[in-house]
Amino acid sequence: MTRLYLVRHGPTHAKSMVGWSDLPADLSDTAALARLSAALPGDATVISSDLVRAVATADAIQGARPRLPHDAGLREMNFGAWELRRFKEIEAEDPARIRAFWETPGKVRPPQGESWDDLRARADAAIDTLVARHPGIDLVVVAHFGLILSQYQRALGLSATEAFGQKIDNLSLTELHREGAGWRLGRINHCP
Repeated sequence: MTRLYLVRHGPTHAKSMVGWSDLPADLSDTAALARLSAALPGDATVISSDLVRAVATADAIQGARPRLPHDAGLREMNFGAWELRRFKEIEAEDPARIRAFWETPGKVRPPQGESWDDLRARADAAIDTLVARHPGIDLVVVAHFGLILSQYQRALGLSATEAFGQKIDNLSLTELHREGAGWRLGRINHCP
């Protein structure tokens, strides 16, 4: 069995759609970081997305745990032309597409970006590769809202629309267990 401890990076405080932009995380809540680190297995291996907000969060909770190289496959959704823009601004230009993107997630893509299905395929491949390369090892994966939500969807066999209702807070922990070919969900959005 492989256990995954999916940790959402610290907050960026951005009020726009943040995907592949390399914004830093606010890691000033050292007490929350200490509690999060203490809630993780001491012998787990840490890996993060290659975006600075995930890398810095992983650095802050790593402790004495071993570390794997950053993985671009663990990035947030690529919002393309919508990156760093607010919903109302996008809605004024392309109301049908932005509404479809949020109301019927799946195949709808931002211009030059990824759809939810694209993100899910990329995330599944990245997680499957990690599990195959490190069988039976506990892994702390410091990543992003979209990646964590996609794996929650996967574990429970939900539609994208059903999964979108789940909250994933910054500095929260979601636990998944890989058993044989299946997934089992442990804690979700746990804030120690």
